[in-house]
Amino acid sequence: MKQGNLLYTGKAKSVYRTDIKGKLIVEFRDDITAFDGGKKDVLANKGSYNAEVSAFIFEYLGKNGVKTHFVKMLDPRRMIVRELSMIPLEVIVRNVAAGSIVRNLPFREGTELDPPVIVIDLKDDSRHDPMLNDDLIVALGLATPGEIKKMKGIALEINRLLADLLSMQGITLVDFKIEFGRQGKTIYLGDEISMDSMRLWDRKTGESLDKDVYRFDKGDVLKVYDSVMKRIAHPTTKTAKK
Repeated sequence: MKQGNLLYTGKAKSVYRTDIKGKLIVEFRDDITAFDGGKKDVLANKGSYNAEVSAFIFEYLGKNGVKTHFVKMLDPRRMIVRELSMIPLEVIVRNVAAGSIVRNLPFREGTELDPPVIVIDLKDDSRHDPMLNDDLIVALGLATPGEIKKMKGIALEINRLLADLLSMQGITLVDFKIEFGRQGKTIYLGDEISMDSMRLWDRKTGESLDKDVYRFDKGDVLKVYDSVMKRIAHPTTKTAKK
């Protein structure tokens, strides 16, 4: 497979065309950002940590019935994926109150949310990713009611599978953000699932194990990403299976 022209550049990933129809290459760069790009740096090897964790999780989810865009890794920071028509929504599943839900709503940080709360934001940095409800999503023509229901169902199944997987490694899945895309009439999980898109807490210490370390200057984010990558992708205990 040959890497072709650059198709899209995001905050931390670049997407390229290939010489195979329907297949793209996603490159995980070493860029790290926070606060809608207001804080940014380039950190050596950061991209490979996120790529390896994303690949491991995509494979795990795929084995458990979740359709994803992941095909295979090309090298430590590039993966081959299905070409999808991405839906410009961020689907966020929250198991514990933290982050923006605490800043914007009367929740106390650390409050368990049972059942989990699903929040859907418009993917639009210029508008600071405003929260949407189902009616607004339909009115904007972004997804049908059936597609919204489907995405929410997949998100909850991913939450169940990820929470089980991470719990076995002593990690609490606080919340995570995912994106979906269409290929024909089928909806696939796209983008990534990594320390950039999950909020993780160590179950024993309560320490942050995600981008909050960088966002709020809590320590050495690369050291944290390396340790989480090893705990998730190279666990010392048997990982969860369906």
